[in-house]
Amino acid sequence: MRRYLFPLLLAATPLHSETLSAEIGRAGLAPTEARLAALPAPTGEEKFALGGVRFLRAIEISFQIRWQNGMTDRTGMLPLLRLPVPDNPTPAAFDPASIAEIFRQAETTLTGAHQVLETIPDSADFGLTVNLADLWFDVNSNATRDPGEGLMDIAGPALLGWQWEQRDPATPAPVIRFDVADAAWLAAYAHGLAAISEVALAYDPTEPVARILDTRARLAEHGPLPPDMLFGSAGDGLDSFDMIAIVLATLNQQPDAARMAAAHDNLLAAVAQNRLFWTRVEAETDNQAEWLPNAKQTSALGLTLPPETAAVWQGVLADGEALLRGEKLIPYWRSGDGAGINLAKIFTEPRPVDVPGWIQGWAAMPYYQAGPTVSAENWGRFESLVGGDAMLMALWLN
Repeated sequence: MRRYLFPLLLAATPLHSETLSAEIGRAGLAPTEARLAALPAPTGEEKFALGGVRFLRAIEISFQIRWQNGMTDRTGMLPLLRLPVPDNPTPAAFDPASIAEIFRQAETTLTGAHQVLETIPDSADFGLTVNLADLWFDVNSNATRDPGEGLMDIAGPALLGWQWEQRDPATPAPVIRFDVADAAWLAAYAHGLAAISEVALAYDPTEPVARILDTRARLAEHGPLPPDMLFGSAGDGLDSFDMIAIVLATLNQQPDAARMAAAHDNLLAAVAQNRLFWTRVEAETDNQAEWLPNAKQTSALGLTLPPETAAVWQGVLADGEALLRGEKLIPYWRSGDGAGINLAKIFTEPRPVDVPGWIQGWAAMPYYQAGPTVSAENWGRFESLVGGDAMLMALWLN
């Protein structure tokens, strides 16, 4: 028995000289996460690695559930449902509960990510180099890297924006050196996606999806349904009528108050971690394959930031936090100055969302109050600073 034990240990343990990046490329995210989670006394770099791998695992799990259920296009309107993944030639029958399961798994995994990232102290001194070409998602859960499963294959356009269309396909993938500042950036992103997951679970879409799918199937018993009102095509999948009905029916449910409160907490934590990132990154004096640079650094992604970015973005963050705390109000389209919608109450006193009622105004009244409204000044400064890349930059800066 002993003679078989050593080879098994070798197979389960990465070689000492193997980098984390190469380990993920060889073994995948799930085995790498298991190894890192078992470390008895992880260093700051190993904690960052575990948090980063867990973040990527949340995305991978969402891909796996989508692949199993045939949800491989990018028609979803929320993060974790939008990125295209390779098609499944023989998907299982679609389970309406799979959408909620995606966000349930994401919330759990992202919580594990930001919890470990937040234990890394400001004084941690490390540089973890990752080749983005090594990163891949086991979309079909076969423990093998198949064509189309690379990070750059799936998320390249989202990561690089317009540059993706202009890059030479032979250009190597970026190599990033992550440090302690990036731990706060990643924790902020994990909190943000966890908040979205909590809201999706608060307004659980399972029953509306099942009801609308059943209705569509009954209508189809008597011949093909009319072409899609927006796209004109007919087929077996959901059309515009169905998607609109799902959104409206999902929102018009009594939400889970505990999950809405958790989403609120996560959003405030995302703001705090983002501020911590800018504090840490502004103190950096090196310039080594940066992920998100300060004014004196350059990004390994090839994207550049104007020198005033940090200061201008702090204004956007301040507005976001003021809205989340109810200190400023969202202007309402039918109201004059001096009153608006209290965003904080939407999270702390959640109600079903009646869309026509919000348009007319009666459904907004529980959240409508007198007070200062947020202006477009800070966002306008940000747009002017980065030009046509405002939304891409906002997603990058989180």
